[in-house]
Amino acid sequence: MTGLLQSRFALEGASWLASGYLRLVRATNRFTLEPPGFPDAVAPDLPAIVAMWHGQHFMIHYAWPPGARIAALISRHKDAELNAVLLKRLGVKAIRGSGGRAEKMRRRGGAAALLDMIRTLTEGYTVVMTADVPKVSRVAGPGIVTLARLSGRPIYPLAVVTSRRFDFRSWDRASLGKPFGRGAMVLGEPIRIARDADADTQEQARQAVEQGLDAVHARAYAIVGTPDPGARPRELGTDRRDAADAP
Repeated sequence: MTGLLQSRFALEGASWLASGYLRLVRATNRFTLEPPGFPDAVAPDLPAIVAMWHGQHFMIHYAWPPGARIAALISRHKDAELNAVLLKRLGVKAIRGSGGRAEKMRRRGGAAALLDMIRTLTEGYTVVMTADVPKVSRVAGPGIVTLARLSGRPIYPLAVVTSRRFDFRSWDRASLGKPFGRGAMVLGEPIRIARDADADTQEQARQAVEQGLDAVHARAYAIVGTPDPGARPRELGTDRRDAADAP
């Protein structure tokens, strides 16, 4: 019991420090917002599904107005526990689970998380989630399209970047903003998919999410005047649909 309390205390302390740092980054960077009127301009289309890339997610929750009802999908892995506690401190509802290949969905809690996200959208929360799956950076998986099809809510690609940042050599080329620089928040065009969409239409929507996220990140990094550390050529050594379903 003592170990559990110490672990919880450590998590709360780390999340307090992390949230304070992120607030400092948000407050001390001069952000350019696109399109004009964002985020208020999209209010009539909420709740929505917000798509982001792995590694580019640290500042994403400051893109919405204070008091907005936001939920985010977080892995059930123990390494993600700090993220869940941090989100709570930032006022974001955490939904635990992740996707990947169909045969691993149950173990990872993906099926239950999908139902939870649909219910959360029905309750009026905007759901934020990474479009790519772990270890397959910047290749959109089918999960976000399935959520949009079953919930009837649009997908909005979003990028939030800063000119001054830490760039890590992780599989997703994660970036963490630094204070006292320039920032950009860029929202893409909505992607909508009908509930009765066939497999080809769903694949087109998956590609649209991928292209939309690439476009908003390219634009956001152009605004701050630095290269995108996670960008990579469009030509992949494997079929994109296979890569999206990789473990």
